[in-house]
Order: sequence, then structure tokens, then C-alpha cells
Amino acid sequence: MTDTHRPLVIKTTSGLDRPETVNQAFTVAAAAVAAGAEVSLWLAGEASWFALPGRAAELELEHAAPLPDLLEAVLAAGTVTLCTQCAARREIGTGDILPGIRVAGAPVFVEEILRPEAQALMY
Repeated sequence: MTDTHRPLVIKTTSGLDRPETVNQAFTVAAAAVAAGAEVSLWLAGEASWFALPGRAAELELEHAAPLPDLLEAVLAAGTVTLCTQCAARREIGTGDILPGIRVAGAPVFVEEILRPEAQALMY
């Protein structure tokens, strides 16, 4: 963590069903990474599908940065986590997901959001 940025934890449960909402989550995460913040992006609910290769490209939103580019930016300098239970409900295995994405559950999420100075955002 830098002196000017606190850790940012972003959780999105939106998918293709809510393109603007999920794009906002990814955009904020990528912008925070670009600003030098420590970023953790959590994919839960319908957002879980974006952990699979090619799935981010399925979201097209006018006047928005492509979701694969935003995901790539966050993966390059932040952490992306797929919810354990959400993955299991969708029969997504660890061998199915993009390299660099981890699978973790509520205890890790709670640990991250309870860190001193952490800011949590939900989309």
C-alpha cells in the first residue's frame, strides 16, 4: 500500500444481465490499479463467468472500455478472485479459469475488507 492509496476491494455479482454495473466495477478496478492503488477484484454470482477464457469478450457496452482489456489491467497489477461457492454452483473448476485468477471464499473476502484503511465497494 502506498502512503496516498488505501487498499480497494471491489466485489461484483453482475454479469451479462447487468452490463453497465459490471463494467463500472471493472472500470473502477482498472482505474484504481492505474492510479497505483492495491486492488482486489472479486467475481461472484453472475460475474463468476468472467473468470473463464473468452467470457469477458461476450460483454459489449457502447462507450465503454472492452471488458477483456479491463480484466487484463487488473490481473497485471492487482488480484482477481473467483468466489468458491459461486464457482461450485456453476461447476467451474480451477482448471477452467484464466491464469492468475485465484479461487477463495468468504473468510478471505472478510479478511481483505477488515484490513486497516481498506475500502470495499460492491457492484
